[in-house]
Amino acid sequence: MAADSPTLAQCLSQAHGMGLARVDAHMLLLHSLDLHLHDRAWLLAHDTDTLSALQLGKWQSALQRRLDGEPVAYITGRKDFFGLTLSVDARVLDPRPDTETLVEWALAVLPKAPTPNTLRLLDLGTGSGAVALALQYARPDTQVWALDASEAALVVARANAAHLALPVHFIASNWFAQVDAKFDLIVSNPPYIAQADPHLEALKHEPLQALTSGSDGLNDIRHIIENALRYLVPSAWLLLEHGHDQAETVRTLLEDAGFIQVQSQADLSGIARCSGGQKPAQ
Repeated sequence: MAADSPTLAQCLSQAHGMGLARVDAHMLLLHSLDLHLHDRAWLLAHDTDTLSALQLGKWQSALQRRLDGEPVAYITGRKDFFGLTLSVDARVLDPRPDTETLVEWALAVLPKAPTPNTLRLLDLGTGSGAVALALQYARPDTQVWALDASEAALVVARANAAHLALPVHFIASNWFAQVDAKFDLIVSNPPYIAQADPHLEALKHEPLQALTSGSDGLNDIRHIIENALRYLVPSAWLLLEHGHDQAETVRTLLEDAGFIQVQSQADLSGIARCSGGQKPAQ
């Protein structure tokens, strides 16, 4: 490596001085070195190594992109979700760890295997395919369908499914428009941010259509709740991720639509992040 290049320790010190989170700096440096993103122990063991000119250029570019607010997942092109490594880019949302709450709840309400008939699951607004692929991976005995209105997002999702060898069925559809079946579970992490929310500036690199939903952020959630019952078999569940302050409103929408057992689940920070309800048995 080039003798006049910074050491790995100096690179990490530089990132820290610029205000980057330690884990972000480690992942970006590993990416710049073409190493596995979780091999942080390697960095510690080689902290006096220096970067080649090519690696240094890649590091400086990654550092600048992160300082501009671009998600680490977009810079590295990879994101771990529920034990799966996904390819992600600006065509899809950066999958959040809190969305794993939705997957865990979905797995908890599903009938245990084996079942008399193959269970059919539907993921609305699949994006990178994170939720659908996690469900298919955890329950290989089910049929998982996933839809998105964005053809660009579906390209990413299908590529992830192919790479992981998971047989999720993908549909191009604006919510239920192209759906003609009933399901044993419907899940969704839909857009739920208000159009004028000041936090959108911090999400400027992510696809706006996957983030915002009307003046109060609830237009898509309302649409899903108002239409979901006809696509659920009796006793099936609808589970939705939503904003940190929307749980009470979403529960009311579910109850008004005729769902029973309406409740919310907290995310990793203890915030009610998902709400759902069950279709009556009769």
